[in-house]
Amino acid sequence: MDGDFRTHFVREPNAVKAHSALVLNADYRPLSYYPLSLWPWQEAVKAVFLDRVDIVAEYDDYVHSPSCRIKIPSVVVLKDYVKPQKRVAFTRFNLFLRDEFCCQYCGSRGDLTFDHVIPRARGGITSWENVVAACSPCNLKKGSKSLRQVGMSLRKPPRPPVSEELRNMGRKFPPNHLHESWIDYLYWDSELDA
Repeated sequence: MDGDFRTHFVREPNAVKAHSALVLNADYRPLSYYPLSLWPWQEAVKAVFLDRVDIVAEYDDYVHSPSCRIKIPSVVVLKDYVKPQKRVAFTRFNLFLRDEFCCQYCGSRGDLTFDHVIPRARGGITSWENVVAACSPCNLKKGSKSLRQVGMSLRKPPRPPVSEELRNMGRKFPPNHLHESWIDYLYWDSELDA
């Protein structure tokens, strides 16, 4: 059985990814929702041995060393609290997350780029207040013109997101795979429907 398990990981590299561990802060909330705070199983096992985390849930599978055998952790909690950052970095990813991965002109999803509301050619700067997610057709249509010149409008005014707002936005976009042992820790502090 032990050799079969090792061979399974070697022949199917994606099987290793299927054994990621959800990382929770000391308050039992995920460090981040989008991207979801996941560690490869090797990092989780290393953190256990370094006494940096406690295991909250485990997979049914084991990993072996010459001297020990351990169940692969599926949920770990940090022993020391990591204070979330208050400042949100101005990145393409965070911009798309703020705009919920949809074009701020037409509302379409997919094939996104970003657009300067006041074009750089007209003195517009690259900032939270002047850059929005846009689909390629809308971006090409607008070009270096003003919104009024092309008869377009924004779905919502661009503004800097608050850290907590971005974290909550990330909950709307779960990864393709959620292990059943993670569910209780992902949405426990969400508001319940009435």
